[in-house]
Amino acid sequence: MRVFLQKLLTERVIKLANKYSSRPAPKRVHEALSALFKTILKDQGKQGLILDFHSDQRLIIFSDQHKGNRNPGDDFALSEKNYLAALQYYNEEQFLYCSLGDSEEFWKYPVWSVLKHNKATFEQEAQFLKRDAFFKIFGNHDLYWDNDPLAGYHLEKIYGRKVKIYEGMIIRILLDSRKLVIFLTHGHQGDLQSDGNWFSKWFVSNIWAPFQAYLRINPNTPAFDNQLKSAHNAIMYDWTAQQNNMALITGHTHQPVFNSLTHLERTYIRLDEARKNGQQDMVQKLEAELIAGKISGDTSPRQVYSKNTYFNTGCCCFNDGDITGIEIGDGKIRLIKWKFIKDVGSKRFVLEETELTHLLDTVM
Repeated sequence: MRVFLQKLLTERVIKLANKYSSRPAPKRVHEALSALFKTILKDQGKQGLILDFHSDQRLIIFSDQHKGNRNPGDDFALSEKNYLAALQYYNEEQFLYCSLGDSEEFWKYPVWSVLKHNKATFEQEAQFLKRDAFFKIFGNHDLYWDNDPLAGYHLEKIYGRKVKIYEGMIIRILLDSRKLVIFLTHGHQGDLQSDGNWFSKWFVSNIWAPFQAYLRINPNTPAFDNQLKSAHNAIMYDWTAQQNNMALITGHTHQPVFNSLTHLERTYIRLDEARKNGQQDMVQKLEAELIAGKISGDTSPRQVYSKNTYFNTGCCCFNDGDITGIEIGDGKIRLIKWKFIKDVGSKRFVLEETELTHLLDTVM
């Protein structure tokens, strides 16, 4: 019966949610991003932090864990072991860590339930905090951390010390006597589907959560809602292209994006190049990945004037347990994936990488 209802209702319920929810509008999103960026520059510490990044520092950025209570509707459950392994690795390697929003899923689950069932992840995150290497940014699904009077109490209880919550973060990197600015924020700003839309929150809490828990559906695959995600990514491309000497890193859409291209788009580009160069082994490998649906993301309307400086972390709640994120360090920026392999354990893969100086050259 459950399988029958999955096939019958899943697509219809998702379409219903999209139909009655708001869509991101370019003007609204652009204004919100610009306002936040200016506020952080003007009044550091209130809504955001400015970090002067040194050549010997390294940073890992994960977003959209959506930690729940481990019931069948918890999108994070399958990804927990990869997430814990990744954080252990990055802490041992002395990385800074930025959690870029929607780390906790408070639309579907009460706060006490999420905190109770995620002690291991909070303990691992707290290891970064002990080194003053942890930055926590809120998203739309964990907005509680920013606006509830008890948020500070809960944060201190789970991390063992006070934690400052930000809406965004600005990283300044000196490269070849020139400065590259990287703006980090969750990416829901100005999108009324997520930024203050009462219907979306009501729908997720009262309809989607019990529906998902019963049918055991994780919607975080390329099969769901890609038109909306790609439209939102295109708006981010557009805003970033209008800035000078700046790159933008967000989460929110769950689609990994590198140099303003989704991972799927870059895979098609590599496939085309492999065919032209007669690299049959690579062609077969990439075709197999595409057929199996293992490439995260979807094609999106790319702007011809894009400066290739928009990046998206993807998420830590894919339905196969994989997690993706963005690394900055060693003079490079990388899109990485952590995957659990039988008899091996969790393993890190570099999906894309480029020199940071290439971003600077692009935006000049």
